[in-house]
Amino acid sequence: MNLTNTPRGNHGIRRIRNISNIRTTRIGCVAAVAVLGLAACQGGGSGAQDAGTKDVAAGDAAAKGSGTQDGSAQPGTGEPRKLLWMGDSIAEAQAPALGAAIKAGGTEFQSMAAAGGGGVIGEIAAPTWDELPKKLATFKPDVVAYQITTYDWGAAEEQQAGYERLAKTVNDTGAELLLVPAPPFKIDDFYKKNQAAIKSAPASAKAVADKHPETVHYLDAADLWGTDSSAAKAQRSKDGIHSCQQGSAAFANWFGKELNKRYGFTPAPADKWAEGAWTGEKVYNQLGCS
Repeated sequence: MNLTNTPRGNHGIRRIRNISNIRTTRIGCVAAVAVLGLAACQGGGSGAQDAGTKDVAAGDAAAKGSGTQDGSAQPGTGEPRKLLWMGDSIAEAQAPALGAAIKAGGTEFQSMAAAGGGGVIGEIAAPTWDELPKKLATFKPDVVAYQITTYDWGAAEEQQAGYERLAKTVNDTGAELLLVPAPPFKIDDFYKKNQAAIKSAPASAKAVADKHPETVHYLDAADLWGTDSSAAKAQRSKDGIHSCQQGSAAFANWFGKELNKRYGFTPAPADKWAEGAWTGEKVYNQLGCS
């Protein structure tokens, strides 16, 4: 998406020169370890690999058991066939892992997350509103997931109006909307003047979800990330804002379980996707991930 009115062109991503000899397999193992502690990636023997396999099996069992008691999904449209991912550059950094995990689970995935934009509030949202109807018409998702962007600025009323418009646009196509708060991130000088709006955005999104309980749902990611961007739990990259492969894989694992709770989506074992080619995507080079 080309942005003509972007407050900060690449949303804080430093232009670090490409690492030509990136070791995708090693990075993938690190991502797998971050999700499930796959000891095999550390070069352990058969005993270590068995332990890793048990961890995967336990994770799958927990995910499959998180629906209703009879094994069916929680209220929703059934297991999603197509999922559209939206957000800013934080979501863009999560998209490679999320796409790998969702596709491994048998659901089609597309992302329109955009560096320097991707929001639905204010003038900067113009490209989103231009692209979204086209994407909905061509991709035809049955679930749209929007991660609140760091650009969702404005008073609570403006935020709710933006999320209401998003909900209507998505729901009018027959799709459900998932609203996901952004992970905790560093409030630097660029964000400081809009700190109040950044803080109020999750509550505004939840208020909209509460008004439309059948078609709009708020997923609280605080259990995954915590609330302190400087804490290890937040898994931020060197810039304090985005996530590297490990944090993105952790998010994908968590999100798959959330889809299971609501729609009966069956997450694929992490060792089926966490070591894939996605770990070498250029977005991670730009962030200085190793």
